[in-house]
Amino acid sequence: MRLAVTSDLHFDHGRSRALAEGVATEISTAGERGEFDALLVVGDTATSRGDALELGLESLRFGGPKLLTLGNHELWSDVGDTLELYHRTLPSRVEGCGWTCLDRGPWTSADGRVAVAGNVGWYDYSFAPAQLGIPMRFYEAKIAPGSAEYYAAHRHLLDPIEDVPVAARGIIARWNDGRYIRWDTTDTGFMEALLKRLADDLAAVAGVPRVVCAVHHLPLAELLPPLISPAWDFAKAYLGSSRFGEVIGRFGNVSHVFSGHSHFPAESGAFGKRFVATGSGYRKKTWTVYEV
Repeated sequence: MRLAVTSDLHFDHGRSRALAEGVATEISTAGERGEFDALLVVGDTATSRGDALELGLESLRFGGPKLLTLGNHELWSDVGDTLELYHRTLPSRVEGCGWTCLDRGPWTSADGRVAVAGNVGWYDYSFAPAQLGIPMRFYEAKIAPGSAEYYAAHRHLLDPIEDVPVAARGIIARWNDGRYIRWDTTDTGFMEALLKRLADDLAAVAGVPRVVCAVHHLPLAELLPPLISPAWDFAKAYLGSSRFGEVIGRFGNVSHVFSGHSHFPAESGAFGKRFVATGSGYRKKTWTVYEV
């Protein structure tokens, strides 16, 4: 089966919209020409605000199977409970546009030879660069020490300040999941539930000869971008967790694993599988057809 894969189209982002519309046209045209058999989008199509998600999905015109995992940006909202949004509202909106939401369960081809399973994935801060020396409480609050100083709600993180390296006190960065995700759980609690769901979904298609896995966040440390600067490197804590790769590695029929989120292209052959980070992002969109 020929599978077209893209991610991180960000239809609702100002500097991304025109590029997203352009790649949607490219994909739609290729689909009309019969250049692929199924289409997979690995998260961050748009936030849940307004109708950008629906407009983005509807612009990807294709008559065959259209598969999608949610991304962290889809979970961003100004109101309501994020778990309700993730488990019920967003899958219903996606399916209302004629797509299969993999966060709700795996898809299997009509001939039973190929299945695709996956979900948004998440993070446990294990990708945080040790050399920054930032205490865990800052990662949990999703704000770097230099930024915490400017926000009254976060200044308590600097007490005590003795365990914050001098260099780290100057790091200005903030991860917006902390602003726009609202739930009665923790990142690790959410991730544990997703790991179990992924294992259950892969077990459900254990009899399918060929399985593709799609996880928006990075499932391997080998896929991480290189070190760039302290502010950018702070964000690595939120790029994923190798525990997803470990779960996927247990299933011998998984051949390909696709992720997005980092906006950095990378590949790995871990566990004898082909792990691919698409590299699609705000300033550059990518899409590729894979034989799976």
